[in-house]
Amino acid sequence: MKNTTLDRLLAVHTGRREVLKAAGLAGMLAVLPACTTRGGSASPGFTAIPVSTDDAARVPPGYRVQVLYAWGDPVGIPGAMPAFRWDASNSAADQALQAGMHHDAIEYFPLPDFGSRASARALLAINHEYTDDGLLHPDGMQTWSAEKVRKSQAGHGVAVIEVAFEENQWKVVRPSRYARRITGYTPMRFAGPAAGSPLLGDGSVLGTLNNCAGGITPWGTYLTCEENFNGYFVNAGTVPPEQRRYGINARGFGYRWHEFDKRFDAGANPLEPNKFGWVSEIDPYDPASVPVKRTALGRFKHEGAMVTLAADSRVVVYMGDDERFECVYKFVSRDRYNPGFNPSSRAANRDLLDHGALYAARFNDNGSGEWLPLPMSAEGLVNARASADRAGATKMDRPEWVAVHPETKDVYVTLTNNSSRGAKDQPGVDPTNPRANNVYGHIVKWREEGGDPAATKFRWDHFVLAGDVQSEDPRKRGNINGDAFGSPDGLWFDRRGVLWIQTDVSTNVLNRGDYARLGNNQMLAADVTTGQIRRFFTGPRGCEVTGATMAPDGRSLFVNIQHPGEAPSERSDPASPRAVSNWPDFRADGRPRSATLVIRREDGGIVGT
Repeated sequence: MKNTTLDRLLAVHTGRREVLKAAGLAGMLAVLPACTTRGGSASPGFTAIPVSTDDAARVPPGYRVQVLYAWGDPVGIPGAMPAFRWDASNSAADQALQAGMHHDAIEYFPLPDFGSRASARALLAINHEYTDDGLLHPDGMQTWSAEKVRKSQAGHGVAVIEVAFEENQWKVVRPSRYARRITGYTPMRFAGPAAGSPLLGDGSVLGTLNNCAGGITPWGTYLTCEENFNGYFVNAGTVPPEQRRYGINARGFGYRWHEFDKRFDAGANPLEPNKFGWVSEIDPYDPASVPVKRTALGRFKHEGAMVTLAADSRVVVYMGDDERFECVYKFVSRDRYNPGFNPSSRAANRDLLDHGALYAARFNDNGSGEWLPLPMSAEGLVNARASADRAGATKMDRPEWVAVHPETKDVYVTLTNNSSRGAKDQPGVDPTNPRANNVYGHIVKWREEGGDPAATKFRWDHFVLAGDVQSEDPRKRGNINGDAFGSPDGLWFDRRGVLWIQTDVSTNVLNRGDYARLGNNQMLAADVTTGQIRRFFTGPRGCEVTGATMAPDGRSLFVNIQHPGEAPSERSDPASPRAVSNWPDFRADGRPRSATLVIRREDGGIVGT
């Protein structure tokens, strides 16, 4: 396919330059060079679907959806498979053996080993980000107790399940020797430059929390990322600057864990928050292995860990820090990846993520960019945000998932939104984040110098500004070539080079105000050469669409539905659990359940064609 400049690509969209002019950035256009798009690209080949406000999962004609694994389903640990109770009366011990709440990232690990490329038997590693205590307990947060805290902690973390394709559908294999739950109180360990530092207290760590996006390594391990860990902590006294920089305060998110688990009283235990905000590595093939928090990747609100290889086979990990006015990061390993797909290969690469360099990105006004090195000391990593501040990294509009094109190595990051951009006492617009009151978000793309992910310089441009193409406000129309969307979050390339975009419109604005015409959260497919974007999937009411992976043959797409039925307050009324949604079971006595879906073509063909 003939190479296309990104400026030309964006001109095809509904007027990138007009959007930037409306944002007051016309003078910057002359100094923004184009990145070029080289290599092939794949076009979405399905019929786009309309927006939806239904309590249903919608796909194009010729596709079908299967619910595979929902909150409360047993994960399949031999001899320990408690059934889900529809009144939410399962115990904390039950929940630790069942699917957690609020499915997020997902990765596919073929069986019998990582090199098999099997498309009919695999392990799925799945994040369970957080819990809705209004649904988790029969009476919600009334009669609050240590047992309820323990159950909420058990609803967090990660699951590893075994799945198989039989009789033209997927099923969870139960029991399975691989089945595993990692929760908010599973023993873990630290590794890397900060391990053993007094900043991590006695060095022990229990659990992983707010597991949002993730990643997969070339040697067959799973990376799970801790995002909004601050909300579980409460500090009713004087909050020190290092806690305040990560959002710890006297209120938290209302989890009330500190009342029965003193770890989460950040005033009494000021070092405990330092044990969260990391990327953890898990070996899904070994259920007895101890998960490892890799401190060389820095501590912040990790939205993902996209792994690729440099030209010399060093490992590169791209990461976003999901909060307004935070940064994009990159880790480059010191040592090279040792190929091979077996247990000895995983052992040979065990320490790759413990030694290397951590960078934060600066996006310059002229379309150039550079990776700013951060200190690899314990203090510099534990307080990575302060390190990025001192280095002068660019403050972005909520950087979330990162995706790398499988052929060109071009890198894309979602900037979900930032309604505070340009507000009083907040940074104004800049070329990378060109809209004040950025309610719809955008996607930025860059190319590393020489096409090498380990480079320290890059060229950037916008891939798309999201928005409502029918808006009367030109700043809010965006420049989408195709179907409208806002708040891009999940981002993933399939093997053909189709870019899949997932949205996370907050439930307090979903289907109202600026989002009145955009429907429920959705998943779209983009051709990165033409810029065409088509809507492929719409989720049930109150949900976020998040996490995506495919079987190697491309015929099964796994997608997660998070928090269906979520109320604008993000915590359900236990007296009305079905007030917003009753998906996916639609039982008269049921409640909405987050779930993993499998999407397949009815004719068994490759998804997206």
